[in-house]
Amino acid sequence: MTNADASYGLWLLVVINSAVFIIFAFSFFKPHSKRDWRSFGAFSAFIVALFTEMYGFPLTIFVLSGWLQSTLPEVDWFAHDSGHLPEMMFGWGANPHFGPFHLLSFVFIGGGFWLISVAWHHLWAAQLQGKLAVTGPYARIRHPQYTGFILILLGFLLQWPTILTLAMFPVLVWMYVRLARSEEADSRNAFGQAYESYAKSVPAFFPSLGKNQNSEGPSEV
Repeated sequence: MTNADASYGLWLLVVINSAVFIIFAFSFFKPHSKRDWRSFGAFSAFIVALFTEMYGFPLTIFVLSGWLQSTLPEVDWFAHDSGHLPEMMFGWGANPHFGPFHLLSFVFIGGGFWLISVAWHHLWAAQLQGKLAVTGPYARIRHPQYTGFILILLGFLLQWPTILTLAMFPVLVWMYVRLARSEEADSRNAFGQAYESYAKSVPAFFPSLGKNQNSEGPSEV
């Protein structure tokens, strides 16, 4: 394990990569309310923690180095590619950037960003008309943007799990669930029975396999 100096301590890359993903997420999510900023801020903290370990200081590798070295002694665990822990331990033994976990992470991350972007346009259009958002992703799940954030976080965990981000993940999911419930309370106050009917036929975070009874949205908002 001799490559720690060459692979880490790259703080400029920490700043650049964190900024790129945070700005990219901002362009998709476009936070407006205090609730939006809380969810976006928590996501940003996760991203900074992730890239700090990816390029700055490999805390997880240091903590687990004894066990990792005894389990797979042939691996240089302080080489940068070795930070892809799922690939190194369970992957196909090839370049980790082309392994199954890494490729699957792109599906989750890309799908999450796509879901956030598409949902935002439908939500913004509904808000401009003073209506309940029930089209696009909102016809299948009630909280597509929070689901999108969770998919992105899962994707990063598949790609580069760390002790800190693994600890943050359930906290962030819990926070998103609480924010979603707060939003639902606001929607019930604003739309009354129309939202009750919508909530009964459309799942919160995971789309049902069958056709939703409310796939066209409630006719009264």
